[in-house]
Amino acid sequence: MKLQSEFVRLVQLYYGERGASWLLKLPELIHYSEQKWDMKIHEPYALSINYVAPALFQDGGEVVVKICLPGEEFLNELEALQLLGGCIVKIIDYDRDNGILLLHKVSPGTTLVELKDDEEACRIAANVLKELTIEAPVTSRFPSIHAKRDSLRTLVLTNDHGVGPISKEMLEKALRICTSLLRTPKQQFLLHGDFHHYNVLSSRGNHWTAIDPKGLIGELEFDIIQFLLNKLPRHNVYELTEKRINIFTEELHLDKERLLLWGYCHAVLATSWTIEGNDCDQDFFQMIDIFEKLYHAHFNVN
Repeated sequence: MKLQSEFVRLVQLYYGERGASWLLKLPELIHYSEQKWDMKIHEPYALSINYVAPALFQDGGEVVVKICLPGEEFLNELEALQLLGGCIVKIIDYDRDNGILLLHKVSPGTTLVELKDDEEACRIAANVLKELTIEAPVTSRFPSIHAKRDSLRTLVLTNDHGVGPISKEMLEKALRICTSLLRTPKQQFLLHGDFHHYNVLSSRGNHWTAIDPKGLIGELEFDIIQFLLNKLPRHNVYELTEKRINIFTEELHLDKERLLLWGYCHAVLATSWTIEGNDCDQDFFQMIDIFEKLYHAHFNVN
């Protein structure tokens, strides 16, 4: 069985030896899934770190099979799918021990990234979040945005000269801002955790469905940031980002100041992660400066 080369690279990069062992077992897991649910799994979609493919039951019913490495991330996604609001993709069945999800197939399934009107895409995304997001459960297994501070602290302590184009001063600034935000928390929600254009799909009746939740406890402003880092034009990124932020703050009644501060922190963190993966995402990197400039412009900071 030949696997997509980029999929293999990303799994090994992200999971190391565990990932390599899982890749060897993957053909067996695919066959197991076909036998367990009496279905035929077809060619996979373009893959990242999970194996995701359309499948047909014997009676012709369409589903999507998602095979993940068993462990905390899989269990977080499973619980998020069970708890999040009406716009999340529905689970048909699952196998907890083997990290397998059987999901409703969203049709036609085009992503928000294919929508040319950026303002329309933002308003759709905001409406999805309105339905999706729920108050944080009293007890849950999900990580919280406090983990972002821990990640930034680790970067500061282990990179005396910064990370690639990100200076030590930028890392320290992001850590200070993140620490300050966490000292003055807003209402906490169960967030999607990876909300962006590629994780919002069109469904029948002009509806839109969110997929691939990570599950994260935090304030709603944080869940907007990954969306703002995606589908950026070559020019006028500042103006586009400002317009996007205005739409989200208006539609979701968000705190613009906190959104911009979280944006700076997460852009630093997200860029650092791409550098650790032997790449530097220039879109993520440029957004560090844009979040900072927008903050200065709106809150009269010199």
